[in-house]
Amino acid sequence: MLKILSVFGTRPEAIKMAPVVKELERRPDKFKSVVAVTAQHREMLDQVLNLFAIRPDYDLDIMKPGQDLFDITSRALLGLKPILEKEEPDVLLVQGDTTTTFVAALASFYFKIKVGHVEAGLRSFDKYHPFPEEINRSLTTVIADYHFAPTKTAKENLLNAGISEASIYVTGNTVIDALVQTVKPDYAFAQPDLEPVDFANKRIILVTAHRRENWGEPLRQICRAVKEIVEAVPDVEVVFSVHLNPVVRQTASEILGDVDRVHLIEPLDYEPFVQLINKAYLILTDSGGIQEEAPSLGKPVLVLREVTERPEGVEAGTVRIVGRDTSRIVDEALLLLINSGEYEKMARAVNPYGDGHASERIADVLLDNG
Repeated sequence: MLKILSVFGTRPEAIKMAPVVKELERRPDKFKSVVAVTAQHREMLDQVLNLFAIRPDYDLDIMKPGQDLFDITSRALLGLKPILEKEEPDVLLVQGDTTTTFVAALASFYFKIKVGHVEAGLRSFDKYHPFPEEINRSLTTVIADYHFAPTKTAKENLLNAGISEASIYVTGNTVIDALVQTVKPDYAFAQPDLEPVDFANKRIILVTAHRRENWGEPLRQICRAVKEIVEAVPDVEVVFSVHLNPVVRQTASEILGDVDRVHLIEPLDYEPFVQLINKAYLILTDSGGIQEEAPSLGKPVLVLREVTERPEGVEAGTVRIVGRDTSRIVDEALLLLINSGEYEKMARAVNPYGDGHASERIADVLLDNG
């Protein structure tokens, strides 16, 4: 029996690791599954743990008011040390590109424990965009023993970085596993924030923007674009899921707080958020995960960033990079809102991120190499 320790700390990690954890649990004769969370993000992490009925064996609860990257890195590293000493797992699994991801991989290296990297091989090739994620994922690659690449492009990135092909496994992205298990066409929202939204008669634009590199003037440009789009298209309503970070909340409130047909809502649990994606007409986001999720539901995505580590969506035509400049965002959004042909080209493009069975492939690889 293989002992697998899964470590994650944020909501996006939890969403993408939940199907893997559940798959390991479905094979109790093959795996001893242990879960440790750093709670780098507390509240948003707990939402996903509850949805997927995951009870961590260890909870470091490191989140503190005003924390910075030094705080997260040091507390996670020191917190993981006694867990690794006690559990001595055969493999430690991490996901993606957070500080928790890199720190857990580093701690495993110190104990000479094998590391499996879920969603390996993503690259923007700009170490400050996204920050600090690009460096986190690159450093994790150097340490990892199993590279679970979501796409062939990710595999090529790993090969170009000098990673042995024998340690790379193209699995698809586990976020699609989570998505297909969660979406419900007949879902009814219970959130008061969404009661004023006219889902029946308006085209809904879903907006999320929270990345560090967008704080300040870039976020103000994004919010101004949202305002112009709503004012230009009468049958549109915007639902802006506003991140808990006070920097993001202040900017969104100042520019969009009093704009008609713009709804600034609190962050949703994963389950209702997936349903919101499903009911949206168009997505504007700087999120990485949404670039993968929305195309599975036929929703075009405009990426509010200068570069993306997910070029497969751009190549497939499911997403477009529009940056943070107000005029460009407005032009690209209006093109899709006014030109049905352009919209359908994106909505009908084939999602390149998987078939919903990535977790099974990851478990199979661990068994075959255990």
